[in-house]
Amino acid sequence: MKRLFLLILASFACRADWLVHPPAQRAAIERRGDEIVASNGLIRRVWRIQPDAATVAFDNLMTGESLLRGVKPEAEVALDGVRYAIGGLKGQVEYAYLRREWIAGLQADPDAFHLEGYETGATQERFPYRRKKFSSDRPWPPPGAAVTFHYRSARLAGVAVDVHYELYDGVPLLAKWLTVRNNTGRAIQLDTFASEVLAVVESESIVEGAGGGRTRHLQVESDYSFIATHSRPDTNLVAHWEPDPQYTTQVNYLLQSPVLLRCYPPLGPDVSIAAGGRFESFRIFELVHDSTDRERMGLAQRRMYRTIAPWALENPILMHVRQADPASVRLAIDQSADAGFEMVIMTFGSGFDIEKEDPAYLSQVKSLVEYANSKGVELGGYSLLASRRISPDNDVINPSTGTTGGAIFGDSPCLGSKWAIDYFRRLRNFIEATGLGVLEHDGSYPGDVCASRSHPGHRGFSDSQWTQWRTISDFYQWCRARGVYLNVPDWYFLEGANKTAMGYREVNWSLPRERQMILARQNIYDGTWDKTPSMGWMFVPLVQYHGGGAAATLEPLKDHLDFYGQHLMQNLSSGVQACYRGPRLYDSEETRAVVKKWVGFYKNHRGILESDVIHLRRPDGRDWDGLLHVNPELEEKGLAVFYNPLDQAIVRTIRLPVYYTGLTDSAAVSVEGGPSHAHAIDRDYKLTIEIRIPANGATWLTLGAAGRRAPTAE
Repeated sequence: MKRLFLLILASFACRADWLVHPPAQRAAIERRGDEIVASNGLIRRVWRIQPDAATVAFDNLMTGESLLRGVKPEAEVALDGVRYAIGGLKGQVEYAYLRREWIAGLQADPDAFHLEGYETGATQERFPYRRKKFSSDRPWPPPGAAVTFHYRSARLAGVAVDVHYELYDGVPLLAKWLTVRNNTGRAIQLDTFASEVLAVVESESIVEGAGGGRTRHLQVESDYSFIATHSRPDTNLVAHWEPDPQYTTQVNYLLQSPVLLRCYPPLGPDVSIAAGGRFESFRIFELVHDSTDRERMGLAQRRMYRTIAPWALENPILMHVRQADPASVRLAIDQSADAGFEMVIMTFGSGFDIEKEDPAYLSQVKSLVEYANSKGVELGGYSLLASRRISPDNDVINPSTGTTGGAIFGDSPCLGSKWAIDYFRRLRNFIEATGLGVLEHDGSYPGDVCASRSHPGHRGFSDSQWTQWRTISDFYQWCRARGVYLNVPDWYFLEGANKTAMGYREVNWSLPRERQMILARQNIYDGTWDKTPSMGWMFVPLVQYHGGGAAATLEPLKDHLDFYGQHLMQNLSSGVQACYRGPRLYDSEETRAVVKKWVGFYKNHRGILESDVIHLRRPDGRDWDGLLHVNPELEEKGLAVFYNPLDQAIVRTIRLPVYYTGLTDSAAVSVEGGPSHAHAIDRDYKLTIEIRIPANGATWLTLGAAGRRAPTAE
């Protein structure tokens, strides 16, 4: 592993590393003869536009390698039962690689939609984004360049297909989607589509069986995402890696290597596009990796989400108040304001009801919102969507049985039902009437299909998933435009959600307090491989949660101040916010002091704690564990935190990997805010330091510039 890391660093020795310093080159799209070239210095995609449009190069400029081995259509659509290719060129005889001299001899597909023009410009926001007071300064929309190719077909007059691309500054990332415009004078049916078709170079070759072959250097994300707290290939519903029947020279004996990327919905959408109407697909985001190192790939993914979902960096310190009566909520607001917490959520089981339309109740909540805002606190509440039974007329209908039941959560309402239409109307009305600033939307839409033919929001089974996704996405984007903070325990970041669960087993919070500590740190360590610290929430059971009784809970807080302080310390020092669920944040001056201490620590170092994470050692209960926060753009370029699960103090000599801090020769190291001392950085970008960690406690240090020359990637 050490040798691999050194080889990775050596590959960046002669140029700036985009993960350490922002690249100077901006994204640009320009015409060069018969080609359109999009490049940002990190990746390059090239389209031939004569005799038709097709991708003829997709290059990883960071490694100098090509991702493309063949020419395919730019997209595909099935309209009124007929499948059409969008662009593309035919005539390539070898699909293991693509030589440039072959391209001029390729021919247009006579049955395809053909390019009739294109236009370039700047990136556009996917939807409005109203920032919160604790938001990041990441730009919206992400700066970059865009190109749209316009296609028409002589076989289907009046239908136009536009294929859109965006290339972003400073990150090897390309977005793609398509729109279908209907000017036929009649309705047309869009059965399905593929917004991307790429013949990708394989990263490995497997002779026997059907496995292997998928490239590790191309990661595809999509806003068509449902039930998941992590971004993983097995939860990606639209990126399909399939065999390529044209690739007849592959080593796989059965010609089954999954090396053809096709991006399409798992069902439908089977939607009718009215005369004069327009359909827009989901978006995919193609992230090109320059390494297979897990940390580096995680850093790239986290940079991607910082770029295309900047609201996910909003990271307010929040409390879940257990009771929603005015006196309890005001107490929670008062203590939160005093302790430095920034958000109060009336939690599940509190009695808060966002579906109510009683004017007196709306007025009561509005007054609480105004009271919270006067104290500098955001107030919000909880609503359950999925995993609840409404009625046989409104729940999703199982296509296998023709009745309710068998949904992802057993029973769930269909978002196309009459109940759901009224539910979202009630939520919008409540938010507008009260000024509610936060919504914890539990369950969300998990991707259920519905075979009902009586729900007003969809026609039947084949369009049910698409229409329900569109409903939940429209609602979250509506919230985003109004600055409503969204806690959603599913991967809806690209549709406007702020935060999801970091990843934990709920019943573990019913275990004895001492067991919760290490499990929580394991959850954070594992959850931050693909999420920034701000993207995941943790949990702290101030009162009983599921079970466990007095041994699992923290109330009375003053009697369990050691564990309460440890929860605060390890969450906030990780840059991760937790749901502190209970009636209060403190019950004595001593408790108040501990809460304010760790909130103060977090706010003093907020910039670096909300930056990227380097994983040092996973918690195992046998020795120290820790994380290193890094940001070469800040004065505090690193903050390392070390935890000790043992009952006695320990002293350890640790070699900190400081490459991603941007520091090179030396660093100014300050332990727990004490005097700083210069420490040398060796050729492996490691800083060696001796650390004493107290029993069942932690220590931390900061890293600043102390070298002779400015940080570089060399």
